[in-house]
Amino acid sequence: MFTTILIANRGEIACRIAATARRMGIRTVAVYSDADAQAKHVAACDTAIYLGGSEPKDSYLRADLILEAAKKTGAQAIHPGYGFLAENDTFARACAQAGITFIGPNADAIAAMGSKSAAKTLMDKAGVPLVPGYHGENQEAAFLKQQADTIGYPVLIKASAGGGGKGMRIVNSAAEFDEALSSCQREAKSSFGDDTVLIERYIQKPRHIEIQIFADQQGNTVYLFERDCSIQRRYQKVIEEAPAPGLTAERRQAMGEAAVAAARAVNYVGAGTVEFIAEPDGRFYFMEMNTRLQVEHPVTELITGLDLVQWQLQVAAGQPLPLTQDQLQFSGHAMEVRIYAENPDNDFLPSIGTLSLLQFPNHVEFSNGDVRVDGGVSQGDTISPYYDPMIAKLIVKGDNREQARLRLAHALAQIHSLGVATNIDFLQRLILDESFADADLDTGLIERRHDVLFAPKPPASLAIKALAVAAVLGKQGQTQHHLHQPPAADPWDTPNAWRISGHYQQTITLNEGGQQHLVTVEKHPQGWTLTDDTRTVSFEWHTQLQQNGSTAVNSRCDGHANQGYAGWQGDHLTLFTQGQTYRFETVDPDRYGESDADQATGGLIAPMPGKIIAINVAPGDTVKQGDKLLVMEAMKMEHTIHAPTDGVVEELFYDVGDQVSDGAELISITD
Repeated sequence: MFTTILIANRGEIACRIAATARRMGIRTVAVYSDADAQAKHVAACDTAIYLGGSEPKDSYLRADLILEAAKKTGAQAIHPGYGFLAENDTFARACAQAGITFIGPNADAIAAMGSKSAAKTLMDKAGVPLVPGYHGENQEAAFLKQQADTIGYPVLIKASAGGGGKGMRIVNSAAEFDEALSSCQREAKSSFGDDTVLIERYIQKPRHIEIQIFADQQGNTVYLFERDCSIQRRYQKVIEEAPAPGLTAERRQAMGEAAVAAARAVNYVGAGTVEFIAEPDGRFYFMEMNTRLQVEHPVTELITGLDLVQWQLQVAAGQPLPLTQDQLQFSGHAMEVRIYAENPDNDFLPSIGTLSLLQFPNHVEFSNGDVRVDGGVSQGDTISPYYDPMIAKLIVKGDNREQARLRLAHALAQIHSLGVATNIDFLQRLILDESFADADLDTGLIERRHDVLFAPKPPASLAIKALAVAAVLGKQGQTQHHLHQPPAADPWDTPNAWRISGHYQQTITLNEGGQQHLVTVEKHPQGWTLTDDTRTVSFEWHTQLQQNGSTAVNSRCDGHANQGYAGWQGDHLTLFTQGQTYRFETVDPDRYGESDADQATGGLIAPMPGKIIAINVAPGDTVKQGDKLLVMEAMKMEHTIHAPTDGVVEELFYDVGDQVSDGAELISITD
């Protein structure tokens, strides 16, 4: 077994690998960029080597620097994690030439599966079922369009070297094809350095089911059952679970054996995932093979009780697989959600900033407990524009799917985050949605249930406003004393609204998404009352500052108790309670109407930090509402800026290739 390994990655996967290596007594070496100098994965390893600039091309994609770091630290093996160089056959060959073990398949297997087109040709020969489509070398636009016309719409354009949902477009008609192809190729070139695409029939209401496979150097190959990854947005997975709901034992075996056949076709060694698309009638087709560990591997670990990273290290060291196919079994049900710094209400655009508050539920990290958190950032860390905006993965296990689902909802409600927009509330709605609860799954569920999942939140109830008021009073330095407690020896030293007259009143203004709430609290000799625009109730409250900077808030209105946690950013209050997040701006009534919500600038501003990659207009051009003006890229995702109204382009403030900050003015248009 290795004594030292280098982890050529960052974030939660680097921390995850380091945890298993630590348990195995293996020394670990981290690598880091300028942006990651204080990152969690650096502290998680025994030593760390600086690579270079924050851009991946200057650090995590520098194979030469990584190999130099491995040699310098005496690392006998390199674990690539996922992303970056994990599926780079050139890097795998360079490791072999340097006498360093690449913890993954050999370079030939990576190359064979790295091209989706070539991989499908191999799978066809191996007898693995394929979706009808074109996977050839001719990449002329007119020829590809002709192939799409022959296949029949809708079709899916997919980057041949792609992964992670990047470089994919659904085309519903011939009229949409040319533009979709250009966009897909541009994104593929940016993300993978290869704009080769393939065309396939787009399957209606498909499920995405993948098989975890493992192979050793002795020729043994097994499958560790399946994961259902159907819940997606922009072709990226949102919720993963194992086993797949409704999958029969016969279908599981058929898919598992097809996955093993796929692995054997390329003499595969190590951990891999064979991804299938399944139709409602159960027919399934090969999509691709990921020649690495998957983001969602923890759900397989929870139902099997196995450590897949440990298996990777053992296989890479030349040891045989620990178990045979007939020894493998699973129990229970596991689910995983990916917690991202993104704004679901703004087309899931990434969010960057400092995590001023980050609190997770009680859990056991990197273990087979019922609640597990795999994270790569901590409170105080910054989500930068350079890397994937994942904050953490939350994984739970239950005796059955329903128990796992409810346990996931309960654990998710205990995550409190401030500083960046997150998808936590959206995930909570998704988990509790009736279609997901009923296991009515397909890759279009989020779009299909859009109106329900993105329904406007009702205004805060009196109970919620009471908690918010308690948080405001606590911030003011006031303290609550129960009626049965004796008065303080010196009332002048007690910040509890004491007055000589015995009466105290304050009106607190809460702005909730542009809606104004006026709430009046009064303290009488007999106790507190709270009044909103509906009624007056008795009011008891208490706050307590937590070690992480949040405030535990408790209130009781007419005998009904509620509790939650509050976090502050200036005058902005975020309240976490009952699995929901409420945001208020506390404003002076005399200046109400001048809040941040009323100062928004219009439309032609950058919705996120990123780079300008295409400009479709020039000064003097006449545009119509909805016309595509320019395209931005952030975290390898494209976002198109459309004209908000008819007008004439007056000025362009940036050129192609420029980096812009969030909120920067991009184009000036006159009516």
